[in-house]
Amino acid sequence: MQAFKGGYLGRTLRVNLTTRQTSVEELNDSELELLLGGRGIAARMYYQEIPAETKPFDEGNKLFFVTGPMTGVPLPSTTKFQLATKSPETGHYLCSNCGGVFGPQLKQCGFDALIVEGVASGWTYLTIREGQVEFCDAADLVGLSTTDAQSKLLELIDDKNAGTMTIGPAAEKLVRLSYIGVDSRAFGRGGPGAVMGSKKLKGIVVRGTGKTPVADKDRVDEIRKAALAELRTSRADHTRLGTMQYIKKLNDLGCMPTRNFQTSHFEECEPVEAEAMKADYYVRNYACYRCPVACGKVCEVKDGPHAGARARTEFETVGLFGPCCGVSDFGAIVAANQLADEIGLDTISVGNAVSLTMELYERGLITTDDTEGIEAKFGSGEALIEIIRLVGERRGIGDLLADGMAEVARRKPEWSWYCLHVKGMPFAAYDPRGFYGNALTKGTSSRGACHNVGGWSIRAELLTGEHDRFALEGKGPLIMSIQDNRAYVDSLGLCTVVRGSMAFSASPAGDTMEAVTGYGFTPKLLEIGERIYSLERMILNREGIVRTDDMLPDRIFKEAIPSGPCEGKTLTQEQYDFMLDEYYQARGWDSNGVVTDETKQRLGLTDVLLQKGPQEQ
Repeated sequence: MQAFKGGYLGRTLRVNLTTRQTSVEELNDSELELLLGGRGIAARMYYQEIPAETKPFDEGNKLFFVTGPMTGVPLPSTTKFQLATKSPETGHYLCSNCGGVFGPQLKQCGFDALIVEGVASGWTYLTIREGQVEFCDAADLVGLSTTDAQSKLLELIDDKNAGTMTIGPAAEKLVRLSYIGVDSRAFGRGGPGAVMGSKKLKGIVVRGTGKTPVADKDRVDEIRKAALAELRTSRADHTRLGTMQYIKKLNDLGCMPTRNFQTSHFEECEPVEAEAMKADYYVRNYACYRCPVACGKVCEVKDGPHAGARARTEFETVGLFGPCCGVSDFGAIVAANQLADEIGLDTISVGNAVSLTMELYERGLITTDDTEGIEAKFGSGEALIEIIRLVGERRGIGDLLADGMAEVARRKPEWSWYCLHVKGMPFAAYDPRGFYGNALTKGTSSRGACHNVGGWSIRAELLTGEHDRFALEGKGPLIMSIQDNRAYVDSLGLCTVVRGSMAFSASPAGDTMEAVTGYGFTPKLLEIGERIYSLERMILNREGIVRTDDMLPDRIFKEAIPSGPCEGKTLTQEQYDFMLDEYYQARGWDSNGVVTDETKQRLGLTDVLLQKGPQEQ
């Protein structure tokens, strides 16, 4: 590691479940300069090691877990690390970002990255302690919930400070909506839990006592103190209400998906808004590693049929379980959240699955014969909970829903109008007919319809008034900038909630990266973000993704919002094509959404990708 004086350890741990062999490989300085770490390096590993023809459950699919240079360093919320794999839900490249203590513990074990490949002969869990790997029999863990499996791993390693990753019963059944539980967070979207399930890997526990070096300890301490002071005021609403603060804002603006995106304003929203949560269900805040914000809100149902249910509610979960399913019973939402967490299901995808089922049922397209007796009506908290159970257990219609929205539409083309997804990834809790830039975030996201990787345009379009939400011109460069910002932040190992306190914005400033690594990254960060995004698009192009795959469902293009603040609004194909053309031009991709040779040369991607990967040496 010649270029860097801190932040990186320069080592990747490779674990083969088939052979039970491990190896340690060096990270390349020039690749780190171009791709930073985290999401960028994970994409490079995927590009070099996962051929386009590889299927998600093939032995050749791999799990790449990569930290960033800031993961684990003594600054606020340096908790994040990145996953890349082929998604069982979409069939394409998947990137995912997660907090917890696993990433910092991996660094403390002496590794920047972990690659898991092969398939175990029987259910297995891994322990990684002070850099040493042990393959352990997980037969007694099979069937346990994600949280119970985590507790068991901590008990077996006899160290509560260890980091854990586990899957639940849904992933064991290869439910393609299943997640990987990471401490008290998750790699949620795209079904990575099912990849672990296909490899018969129930969990991983990691514990180390080493430290991540920093180039300038005194300057890092100064930055930490200033950031903590800034966050006390700038993120006060996150500390008080968490991400649920946006429920009321989005609903009042007419952007909240309601009853499976049939409309965009929920008339019964007040009981599921943040203030109601805080008054009637709130128990305590939850904070990730080194986080002063503590945006997680642990809630508990105190009485009624769901008394005792306990979960950490977030905007996306409440938006999809609540308004999108027509449910105004917050107690039922907490109970549904708890169930999804226990069996290991992504709440966004399964929320879409439930709302789809409810619309199909109300339209007479399915009956109680399909739902095992459940009256799947919008507004029914009991139906919400029981349909989630059907998906997790692959019973009734749940067996089809468990294979993902794209598979539902393929096997039931007459239902495709009601299936809200892009590239197989179901919509997050925003209706793009209410702010047009959001349509581009869903259409052009590297992992399918997504509010994070695709670009969180809510601030720019809805909250600040900086951009007209119904304008078309300028949305391409705007969404590109938001996406590139997120790509480099995902590669740092830092939570996006706190990034502004260290000047990691769309115009990055300051000397945080220099203090951590000793290298002048700051002027290059947005270019690194652009490089990562085009690298991910090159992966998608190789897997067959082009312009037609960036389109939104017909419901968005052809059905106007019937009621609420955005009544009458729609987004036509022609309007979307205008924005998409502008976006491709800004990116340097051709009119079919393919990365051009000129763009590859400009961003240095040819040099990165021509370096031989482990399989080619």
